[in-house]
Amino acid sequence: MDDADPSEFRVSPRVDAPEDGPPLERIEPVFTVYETRTEDDRLVYYGDPLVPPEQVTPELWSVFQEAGYELQFTTRHGEFVLVGKPTSESDGGLPWTNVILLFLTVLSTLFAGSLWYHIDPFANPTEMWRAWPFSVAILGVLGVHEMGHYVTSRYHDVDASLPYFIPVPTLIGTMGAVIKMNDRMPDRKALFDIGVAGPLAGLVATVVVTVVGLHLPPVTAPESVVQDPNAIQIQLGYPPLLEMLAAAFDQPLYRDDPATAVNPVVIGGWVGMFVTFLNLIPVGQLDGGHILRAMAGSYQETIAALVPGVLFGLAAYLYYVSGHSINSVLIWGVWGVFTAILATVGPAKPIHDESLGVGRFLLGILTFALGVLCFMAVPIAIVE
Repeated sequence: MDDADPSEFRVSPRVDAPEDGPPLERIEPVFTVYETRTEDDRLVYYGDPLVPPEQVTPELWSVFQEAGYELQFTTRHGEFVLVGKPTSESDGGLPWTNVILLFLTVLSTLFAGSLWYHIDPFANPTEMWRAWPFSVAILGVLGVHEMGHYVTSRYHDVDASLPYFIPVPTLIGTMGAVIKMNDRMPDRKALFDIGVAGPLAGLVATVVVTVVGLHLPPVTAPESVVQDPNAIQIQLGYPPLLEMLAAAFDQPLYRDDPATAVNPVVIGGWVGMFVTFLNLIPVGQLDGGHILRAMAGSYQETIAALVPGVLFGLAAYLYYVSGHSINSVLIWGVWGVFTAILATVGPAKPIHDESLGVGRFLLGILTFALGVLCFMAVPIAIVE
């Protein structure tokens, strides 16, 4: 037998997996690894997929999740790469950013609430504390909404932050609250559950706040405000759900005396309903976008593309046909622009894109129906 040329034999170098990363034997049935690196706290695997590229992430997502990493499948300089980013873990310390923003939002909602109670926060700053029922109502409906997302995210092992409240000097003292999710959605069930939990939890809190507020005494403006020719009157539109609750408990929403209005705690319920409706608009990263994406799959993007036109059309109808002032309909023009941007960005895409079960699908329909009950054509009208 002729001696073989040694150059014809190649020995593949041994590849060692990072100690705290997923074992190679779990990876290599899907992705053959020929080099590994550690870049700061990230694990990088160079190799070749043994399945179609679009299947790599769904196949290996849980493998990296079990090891405490979020998976990203990409290319570098023409080579396929798996990147494992550590899932952020709480260090158990106090989340100071969340606490500080909450404290500032308490102050801003007390300031806004004092105006609803006809307390001058500039002349009597020490009296702002009397607006605490309004502040509790606002923070309650917003906080419960976001905690619904947070708890469900944790249940599905999706990394999420605690709520961040946004203090802004508006009519309600805040621009709402948000949570930050750092992981991709593992499947449609998680996407649906996380999306639907916020509106439903927030709506329960909203109903409680509204019923309490309807049973509290109304607020009457002082004579000096009533007689002031330069005073600006703010009129809120009432959604069907609020009117239904008022009728169910036989509590009046409309009064003969224009100087008398519902207790400001009812405004907290109004905010909860308005926030619920806006969040259920089925576009992009809004709750409605998450829910519809889980229910309808890629068809969600087609529906979302129609939403900005509907909102622009609503604003045009209210202004040109119904004769409402521009300040009463401007909000729908603003949201038309906002939803157009969200539609361009697109919805969250789950790793495993299987269809939902019938139970979740029906719950999604019910949730959107509840959102419709929170709609009001003219949320705020300013009468000079």
